[in-house]
Amino acid sequence: MKIAVFGATGMVGSRIVAEATSRGHQVTGLSRATGADLADADVVREAAAAHDVVVSATGPSRTGESHQPWLDAVATLLGNVGGTRVLFVGGAGSLLTADGTRLLDTEGFPPEYRAEATSGAAALDLFRAAPESVDWTYLSPAPVIAPGERTGSYATALDTPAGDFVSAEDYAVALVDEIEEPRHRRQRFTVASA
Repeated sequence: MKIAVFGATGMVGSRIVAEATSRGHQVTGLSRATGADLADADVVREAAAAHDVVVSATGPSRTGESHQPWLDAVATLLGNVGGTRVLFVGGAGSLLTADGTRLLDTEGFPPEYRAEATSGAAALDLFRAAPESVDWTYLSPAPVIAPGERTGSYATALDTPAGDFVSAEDYAVALVDEIEEPRHRRQRFTVASA
């Protein structure tokens, strides 16, 4: 399968590239450093036309700048991917507690992550509002995601956390599994290390 990965040099994107490559997929790593900006409609259309799947492992600015350009880029992705399947590396803040409260709205949510989590939730809203023709999957990690061990074992859920932690390696396994055997089309799901 031919897979394009935007944000291929980041913590999660690099592990998705490694996981997909190890399984024999043809992976094209795309990043702003290589001139491949998710905000460029032509770049998105070209990537979609040349690949079976487009993955976005990008995120909003962490330097205090506005997140609107990133949300605009997500909208550009959705508006230009056509019929090519798109998988999105989402955030955990939009996951729900047992009473239906978003994690980002809970009292103990770390304030330093609130802006990024709010933008991630806005991105999920963009996906859920996308036309029926867009074949998307939004994958939220567990509340904590960090480099760790690739066990290949993980738990999934839909809108409530499947656990407290996922290694970036197991997250990549789950995402590539979803590429190979789609189970969550036009749906958000979440993953935690088992």
